[in-house]
Amino acid sequence: MQNPTSVMPLLQVEHVTMAFGGIVAVSDLSLTVQPGEILALMGPNGAGKTTTFHVIAGVHAPTAGTITFDGQDITAMRPDRRCRAGLARTFQITQPFEELSVVENVMVGAINHDLSMAEAREDARRYVDMVGLSERADVLAKGLSTGQRKRLELARAMATRPKLLLMDEVTGGVDMASVPGLIELVKRLRTEGLTIIIIEHNMKVITELADRAIFMNRGARMAEGTPTEIANHPEVVELYLGEEGGHE
Repeated sequence: MQNPTSVMPLLQVEHVTMAFGGIVAVSDLSLTVQPGEILALMGPNGAGKTTTFHVIAGVHAPTAGTITFDGQDITAMRPDRRCRAGLARTFQITQPFEELSVVENVMVGAINHDLSMAEAREDARRYVDMVGLSERADVLAKGLSTGQRKRLELARAMATRPKLLLMDEVTGGVDMASVPGLIELVKRLRTEGLTIIIIEHNMKVITELADRAIFMNRGARMAEGTPTEIANHPEVVELYLGEEGGHE
């Protein structure tokens, strides 16, 4: 990772609040992500992690605050324009087009770049191979296991050619045997220059992947540091890790 003092942050979230009526899901949150960094967002259910992703991705317009991506204010930008600018995401609950094949699902992401159908298919096969699904390329998405669906979702996001990838629950719902492969895949994407923010509950996964972690509670940032520092933070241990052991 590059020295954070030597480059402009790829993403800057400044004093963002997201309220739904009287419920404040995210409260005055500020964070930065440097090019090539992996940042983890941690916290119990209801902490505001996924809402933070929604705001960054453009699903919700923040009640207050600003978001700058790659030097451009994207606070009011539509989600599709953010995608074209280089911001992509995966979801905690995978959402493939079940009646389309693996390749056809990934083509949906590739077409975002105004490719012809033939070019999009060729591009899609490259990303399907990248995530280790080449043998399942022509299988309907409804026939995939949870771990394979995670890989498909990642391939579809990568086909949009992102600079920043938001990954919601990297290993959520995946059998233990599939976890090491997913970790290695994320590491490989990072070595190829991708910047990543992950939401993850498994502390071992966070320690292995993330450079830095932010622990959220009730919509606000409670602690920030390396994964080891967060794991040993007294308030975090009392609230979360001590009871959950890094899982939820």
